Amino acid sequence: MSRQGFDTWIVEVRGAGLSTRLDKTRSVITEGQQLATQAGPPQVLGTASGSNGEILSEWEESQLVTKLTDTFMLLAEKLSGYINETQLRAVSNKFFDQMSKLMEAGQNSGFSGQIRDLSERLVKIIEESQRSVSPQLFDLQDQLSATIEDFQKQLDLIVTYNWDFDNYLDEDIPSAMEYIKQHSKPKDGKLLAIGHSMGGILLYAMISQFGFQGKKSLLAAVVTLASSLDYTSSKSSLKLLLPLADPAQALNVPVIPLGALLAAAYPLSNRPPYVLSWLNSQISSQDMMHPELFEKLVLNNFCTIPAKLLLQLTTAFREGGLRNRSGSFLYKNHLPKCSTPVLALAGDEDLICPPEAVYETVKAIPSDMVTYQVFGRPGGPHYAHYDLVGGRLAIDEVYPRIVEFLAAHDTRSAPEDLN
Repeated sequence: MSRQGFDTWIVEVRGAGLSTRLDKTRSVITEGQQLATQAGPPQVLGTASGSNGEILSEWEESQLVTKLTDTFMLLAEKLSGYINETQLRAVSNKFFDQMSKLMEAGQNSGFSGQIRDLSERLVKIIEESQRSVSPQLFDLQDQLSATIEDFQKQLDLIVTYNWDFDNYLDEDIPSAMEYIKQHSKPKDGKLLAIGHSMGGILLYAMISQFGFQGKKSLLAAVVTLASSLDYTSSKSSLKLLLPLADPAQALNVPVIPLGALLAAAYPLSNRPPYVLSWLNSQISSQDMMHPELFEKLVLNNFCTIPAKLLLQLTTAFREGGLRNRSGSFLYKNHLPKCSTPVLALAGDEDLICPPEAVYETVKAIPSDMVTYQVFGRPGGPHYAHYDLVGGRLAIDEVYPRIVEFLAAHDTRSAPEDLN
């Protein structure tokens, strides 16, 4: 896109890619380390003092222990559902190593005794919870052990994964668009947008909101790839992955560590005996993606998903399609008011968002505002979910079509011809 003259930006919503979040857990641990450092020798730790606040008072000590207790107990409850006894030792040992500096202040101090007691309680909670953990998670024990560090890195984030699709739509995307407009300064104040998978779903939802509110669209044109607001007419494989059967039960799990699970399963899908080889076709059709790129995609592209986000996306499998957080707004219902030109692309072998799912959304848009195209031919090549953006032929077949469409709806000077 950049080579064709477009001022190109890549938008990442919260929790994905390069985005990071600071959380209360890390701040509590840091505060504890700082207070322990200030506390001085063990014989005075826990004794009230007026000497410039260098010695930890009983009140400060109790406050810190309370904070640590609340944090550890919460993490214990969250963590217990993801690990078994073998992983418990590795994770808990690493976790409590972070507290070693607190205990270095003195083994005989009241503070250290409370920390040791807290540690024992934490381990006990996790061990007891293992008795009720679903055995389905144990099947990946060997693979998960190889990627346990991925889980450890996300412990500090787990309590802050508290967002859904509406947060993306109402907060993240508008903020990103405003930032881009401030730097690009489009003459008409509009942007061209491309969205793959959930990125395209967000664009459809934006168009729907513009139509419902009767507002002028902020998008000059939109390209969606492998995206739909309504999957009811398709046999999407997402039905196997989303917790459709019991949303209430799913709410008990704060996050779905999809990235770590796929990374753990990757060896079983690409090496003998290829137990999970069926996962490959979910991502790319045979011989359509370079092996190195495929491996990099599986190991790095997927992230941890908040359960709230996943549960809201399950509404795309209900009659009427995706709806807002409260269930009162069905996005597809307002697409007939669409005033933004849309190019909707699908892959002929996309198992996640099949062509029929894409078309289910396309047919709700006025025919003069939408162009629908399926990539792939009966004799091959074929396009799966990620082949539209990362397949071998995407640069020759898909990208030129996107550039052609956006150039036709660009208000500035048309970019150079591809030839």
